[in-house]
Amino acid sequence: MKKARTIGALSAVLPLSLALAACGGGSGGGGAEEPAGGSGDGGDNTLTVWAWDPAFNIFALEEAEKVYQAENPDFSLEIVETPWDDLQTKLTTLAQSGETDQLPDIFLMQNNAFQKNVINYPDLFSDYSDADVDFSEFPESVVAYSTVDDVHYGLPFDNGTAITAVRTDILEQAGYTVDDFTDITWSEYLTIGKDVLAKTGKPLLTGQAGSSDLIMMMLQSAGASLFDDEGNPTITDNDALLSAIDMYGQLVEAGVLAEVNSWDEYINTIVNGNTATVVNGVWIVGSIQSAEDQSGKWAVTNVPMLDDVDGATNYTANGGSSWAISSNADVELAADFLASTFAGSTEFYDTILPASGALANWLPAGESDVYSEPQEFFGGQPIFAEVVEYAAEVPSNNTGAYYYEGRDAVSVAITNILNGADPAAALEEAQQTVEFGMG
Repeated sequence: MKKARTIGALSAVLPLSLALAACGGGSGGGGAEEPAGGSGDGGDNTLTVWAWDPAFNIFALEEAEKVYQAENPDFSLEIVETPWDDLQTKLTTLAQSGETDQLPDIFLMQNNAFQKNVINYPDLFSDYSDADVDFSEFPESVVAYSTVDDVHYGLPFDNGTAITAVRTDILEQAGYTVDDFTDITWSEYLTIGKDVLAKTGKPLLTGQAGSSDLIMMMLQSAGASLFDDEGNPTITDNDALLSAIDMYGQLVEAGVLAEVNSWDEYINTIVNGNTATVVNGVWIVGSIQSAEDQSGKWAVTNVPMLDDVDGATNYTANGGSSWAISSNADVELAADFLASTFAGSTEFYDTILPASGALANWLPAGESDVYSEPQEFFGGQPIFAEVVEYAAEVPSNNTGAYYYEGRDAVSVAITNILNGADPAAALEEAQQTVEFGMG
């Protein structure tokens, strides 16, 4: 089949959908011998895919392959397990060397890295601008990650919609229920947190010191960003950012948010019952459920919103990824595979949800009976159907091509502010760091 950089001839492509899997990042070793590149003009009904995380992304690919083989029995996938950091390095190397013929047909891309890669390395991607794809069936905020100059380059997959998960038994000791955490502001959350801490001795929230994930979630909940529409950093004089950092500091100072030193310590605070709530992407459910003795003691609701910030909502996201079709791909086959599986097969989504917790970004999937099933671990609450509804409410924000540089600079600023630095001066330094990095 003919290689192309656009999907212009795909009048038969179904409306595309994508699943949610685990967190937006990922690790894990490779181990498989890597094929040279995509199918290109071979027409052999085989696609090569680069992705990370065997329990989520790769599991989903394997199940999608089975679904597609029902109508296309000679079809196969060559899946190369590739940790995210390695995948990004490979893409950069191939783009800079011009060896795009070594690309796979399809690769997974972290949402927050998508725009930077398309802008810096456009020759790596095929676009979806002429495809018969209804992107309105995905949350607008998620589609925006892989859209550059109104052109679609990715299909949303890993759902990073944020939740507040609460330990109902701990809250009950202090006289609260999950309803007390629904549709609230961060100042209300802080007030409740002080009371819960006084009555139970447990912080309401934990987080990894030096991480700005919670700040980024607060920002997106108001449709705010570290960058303007032209991609210029707006770290200084950013009212939403200042409000988020101020609230973060109040939470830490009050002991309502307990900082830990590593990701493993953070997970341990959850599974060992040392925190009363968790605010993170829905993928954190996998870690929460690893504490089998806590079954029935959790519930889920939306997240707090910033006080007195224009556009503030109770919905946000953390993490997520999308599928890209490479410039070296058998584009027609790749697009049809995605359209027929991740793009609307309820059979596919119903299979991957209970087995891996892989939640769909494709909104119609939430209408499935499987999504509406009560979850025993969460006290019989149909959390997956509810989270799909949350996803539709998440505001869009412009991450910019230098999202990671901005996030890292703000992380340093937060640490300095908590250690006594002037907030305006710390953020000005962060702004200068990002501007320098942008050249």
